[in-house]
Amino acid sequence: MSVQQRIEAKLGDSFHPLHCEVVNESHMHSVPPGSESHFKVTLVSDAFEGRRLLERHRAVNAALADELRDSVHALALHTLTPEEWFARGGAVPASPPCLGGSKAG
Repeated sequence: MSVQQRIEAKLGDSFHPLHCEVVNESHMHSVPPGSESHFKVTLVSDAFEGRRLLERHRAVNAALADELRDSVHALALHTLTPEEWFARGGAVPASPPCLGGSKAG
């Protein structure tokens, strides 16, 4: 099972999301081809109701503790309640370009 698939499975089990999108953005960074080290996660769940952003992110980080310890270098999180998701029209911001390593101008 790939890192991306493990992330998707753990988030599904932990948060029972209305929407879960895990995008491998490793290709945008200075890593070897085929890497699974940088991810963008959009997670929409009732579990975030009444929770501050920091609490939401801590909950996701706890669910993905093994991946964050072993293989994931960066995790861009968009954690929303269904109401917030629909108010945004189901959209989240694009990730900025990488400025680190050999990708820096």
